[in-house]
Amino acid sequence: MTTAAYIHIPFCHHICHYCDFNKVFMKNQPVDLYIERLLDEMRLRKDVDQQPLTSIFVGGGTPTALDHIQLEQLCKGISEILPFSSTIEYTFEANPGDLSLEKIQVLRKYGVNRLSFGVQSYNDELLHKIGRNHRGKDVYRSITEAQQAGFTNISIDLIYALPTQTLDDFEETLDKALELDLPHYSGYSLIVEPKTVFYNLMRKGKLPLPGEETEAAMYELLMKKMREKGLNQYEISNFSKEGYESRHNLVYWNNDEYYGFGAGAHGYVNGTRYSNIGPVSKYMEAVSSRSLPTLNEQKVPLHEKMEEEMFLGLRKTNGVSIAKFSERYNEEILNRFDKAVEDAQNKGLLTIKNDHLMLTHKGKFLGNEVFQSFIGIIETN
Repeated sequence: MTTAAYIHIPFCHHICHYCDFNKVFMKNQPVDLYIERLLDEMRLRKDVDQQPLTSIFVGGGTPTALDHIQLEQLCKGISEILPFSSTIEYTFEANPGDLSLEKIQVLRKYGVNRLSFGVQSYNDELLHKIGRNHRGKDVYRSITEAQQAGFTNISIDLIYALPTQTLDDFEETLDKALELDLPHYSGYSLIVEPKTVFYNLMRKGKLPLPGEETEAAMYELLMKKMREKGLNQYEISNFSKEGYESRHNLVYWNNDEYYGFGAGAHGYVNGTRYSNIGPVSKYMEAVSSRSLPTLNEQKVPLHEKMEEEMFLGLRKTNGVSIAKFSERYNEEILNRFDKAVEDAQNKGLLTIKNDHLMLTHKGKFLGNEVFQSFIGIIETN
């Protein structure tokens, strides 16, 4: 049963130095036509109206890079095509430098009830270095205007272990972020991905990143500050007040199904994972011919579903329910993954508590090591 949808807007006014998502500079792009074709793709999905959606997430790129007329075209189309449940979580990613009051009002008009701001840092010099086009003052303005317009479910993303960033600098960013008393925060360590500005600088030895010890200290500080503020760490990088956990991200971590719409978007429907054509022109060409713009699709075999259940579910701080795993797959975790579990327990990275297999505090720092240990280990013959 598919009750969530991800919608991709690939346009940006600026390309951040760390970003490897499917995106293009907005200037001279056929934005209006892309929105039309994006809505056409939604119409082409024959099963899209079978179940009211409980979560829609519009990401990018930068969705708020659209002007208010384009934003209205998009939101109006979404509301006409996709079936909303009465309790839907409807999220737009937003860049503080792009989100005007006019755009905020359009989002409210069409039922958007959650905003996720890409803040990353409050250090203006650092924001410039990483290619962001907003500054700290823009964050305060955008959030204040959003709150005045009626938004109560607001999240901000922060990135740590940035080039030249110190522990004191990150603490200052955390303090400024937490002063806003928002219901949700995300904190991610920088990952230098191929085909990014940072990757090219790193290869040339020109990317002064903090060391592993400083990065670990930043993560420890993140968890401490969030805990002191009364925010629950419900996932390895996400913190919220009770009832404000990101429903859409939980779809991913619970290994549930979701539609993916737009150029380069990924989806998981009826047991099949698929990815759409990435280049905007090729994507629009495919949809224009009245066919789904699918680039790849794969029916996920049972053993891969079980592995995905583990490496996705263990991101949650309450981990994976042993009983629910058994009910879902008619298999026992401790039988199927006995060696991986035992090894991680011996290293102090995993523990079992109240029927849940979960990361220990130490395991949160070495999560990738734990997650990878569950991939490709089930015998399929």
